[in-house]
Order: sequence, then C-alpha cells, then structure tokens
Amino acid sequence: MSSKMSKCFSVSRGTAALVLAGMLVLGFGSTAMAQSVDNGANGLEGTWRAQVTVRDCQTWEALRSFPAMFAFAKGGTVTFTTAGQLPSLATPGLGVWHHMDGHRYSAVSEVFIFSPAGAWIQTHRLTRVIEIRNDANEFTDTIALEIFNPTGNLIATGCGTTVANRLE
Repeated sequence: MSSKMSKCFSVSRGTAALVLAGMLVLGFGSTAMAQSVDNGANGLEGTWRAQVTVRDCQTWEALRSFPAMFAFAKGGTVTFTTAGQLPSLATPGLGVWHHMDGHRYSAVSEVFIFSPAGAWIQTHRLTRVIEIRNDANEFTDTIALEIFNPTGNLIATGCGTTVANRLE
C-alpha cells in the first residue's frame, strides 16, 4: 500500500467505520436478478432485523455494533436502513441481490453520505456474501465496504459482519 494511500486510509479509518456503520447493508455481486430458489419459505426474500458489526479488517476486532433493517424484494432489489448513522447524514441503502448456490446469496448496495452542512461527500458501496441458516429464519454475512469521493475515487475500505433474523 502506498504511503499516500496509507495516510488516506488512516485519516479516513474512523470515517470508514462511521460510514460503514451508517449503511452497512449488503454487497457483493452483480446486477443479476434474483433466482427463484426454495431455501426455506422465501429464501432471502422478506424483511430482516439485523445487528451489524464494524470490524478492523486486519484483526477482525469488533469496533462497534448497531441495529439495521433489510428488505429483500422478489426480483432482486434490496433496501435497508440503520441506526449506525444520523439519517440527516446518509440516504437509505439501495441495491441488488442474487442467489449464488445452496443457502448463499450475494448483494451490493450503495448509500450517499453528506456533511453536516448538507454537501455530498462520499458514496459507500457495501458488498455482502450472505448465508441463510438451515431454519431459513436467520442469516449471517461478511461485508466489504468501499468508500468513494464525489469524483469516484476509492478513498478507504472497511469490513464488517451481520447477524439477522427474519421479521415475522
């Protein structure tokens, strides 16, 4: 990693954790449509109550945790919101998901991040690999976060995990 990139990552590490917290939802995958798969009643489709944990990518140490809600719709779209960031500083997350194999899914979503003054300052892209448990009412995932500045340059990365239960 270059010295400039190291400094950028160090400076924005706290920001990355905050941003990741603010929208950690989904990610990983392509714009493929969801496939009709019978992994339990609805596979990934439905609404999920989740706990997101922001992690140090090198040590996997938990940095902070917060609740989130995910809605995976038939056809392959996902919407989410979290309590990890002030609503005035981030949009809800929007993205796509698809079935990979068995009980595994992938998703990618994005969130726009704003300064307290209201200026758009970053876009967060969350890539997830999701695994539904055998009872089809719980999932876990791993998250890769990429943070881009308004010109589209990658300025930081982050990691996280989620544990979720189907909202019934």
